[in-house]
Amino acid sequence: MLESLKNNLVQALIVEDRYLLLLQGLKNTLIITFFALMLGLAIGLLVAIIKVAGANNKKFKPLSWLADIYLTVIRGTPVVVQLIIISGSIMVATDNKILVAVVAFGINSGAYVAEIMRAGIMSVDIGQTEAGRSLGLPAGMTLRSIVLPQAIKNILPSLGNEFITLLKETSVAGYVAIRDLTKAGNNIFSRTFNITPMYIVALVYLVLVIILTWLQRKLERRLAQSDRR
Repeated sequence: MLESLKNNLVQALIVEDRYLLLLQGLKNTLIITFFALMLGLAIGLLVAIIKVAGANNKKFKPLSWLADIYLTVIRGTPVVVQLIIISGSIMVATDNKILVAVVAFGINSGAYVAEIMRAGIMSVDIGQTEAGRSLGLPAGMTLRSIVLPQAIKNILPSLGNEFITLLKETSVAGYVAIRDLTKAGNNIFSRTFNITPMYIVALVYLVLVIILTWLQRKLERRLAQSDRR
């Protein structure tokens, strides 16, 4: 059994330097995940603020309706379909498939982050906003300096879960000819008919998720300690 495992690993990783394919795929996966997360956070925060403002101010109603359409469409269609549409029509002129994936996954993640952010903002007691306004702070500064810091603490576990979900969702990037981690493993598998590369891919994802979960819990403990001071 050990000899068979050794042979499978050599065939999957060493022969023709196939481990380099996995390393390149891992690099692409991490790049897509990081920049898609940044884009998703920016879109999510903007949409969440529009939704909250639309509930309290009629001037923002048209923007709130547009935000509702965005949320309905993005959350109601599979991410792989969105990826193919963006690659094959909206961004068909670019050859940078990494950029296409970042935009597609960022837009998709933004819809879920928006609802998480909105829930976090709504969870902050209205008295906090009233206190800020009573001190003469503008609405924008009250939101930025008082409400958002408290909201982020409340939604940190949900944001962490969204980050982990986004990391795993990037495994469909291969549909638009991106050699991400999953695609690299599948390429080796198709050449060798050796399933070992896919076990390695699964293990790498598992390790990444464990690391992210550990970092998330560490940050949560740090914030909890700061609250008790």
